Amino acid sequence: MSTVDPNRVVVTGENPFIRLSETDGGPNTTEASYWRVFLSPAGTGHVLYLKSELTEKRWRIYSDNLQLTRWLQKTVQGMLNAELKDEAIPVLDAAFSKTGDPNESWTETISADGDEIALTWHEIGDPLLIHTQPGAGGRAYGLSTVLIPSARATITRNGVSASGHAWPRDREGRKFSTCALAFAESWTEPR
Repeated sequence: MSTVDPNRVVVTGENPFIRLSETDGGPNTTEASYWRVFLSPAGTGHVLYLKSELTEKRWRIYSDNLQLTRWLQKTVQGMLNAELKDEAIPVLDAAFSKTGDPNESWTETISADGDEIALTWHEIGDPLLIHTQPGAGGRAYGLSTVLIPSARATITRNGVSASGHAWPRDREGRKFSTCALAFAESWTEPR
């Protein structure tokens, strides 16, 4: 049995996410998809896709690589959330930094155009290794990632906190959450 995935790797990096809602199963009040990309056809860089009451319930995009941002929208991020296929959404030039220990808490900080945004994952759980092939679940891309659920997550913009909470989930019998760190993440497509 081969240990090499037969598909072509299209992007590798990290893609932690936060999905907050006021009630368990209720509509998301905040959605954040954060990318730290180490390898892609559009180069390396960082992108934050954020929609919240902190952004007037509209998508805001922060990035240090516009080409990467648009490439993600056309490919993996656009597949994950069809609203983000819209390349008319403006992109703010931003600086990115991180602090923390993924065994305890992790913070990603984004600075742009007068905004200071902090995404923090708290109460970190046990990691899960996920591996899917392109086409699984109707997705065009395959995925190999380490997902680390977070029982609690916060987002602030200029010191104001987003409303809503992380909620526990079950993923194939394992404890999971609506918020997770996603490290060592690679997306693939058929050769």
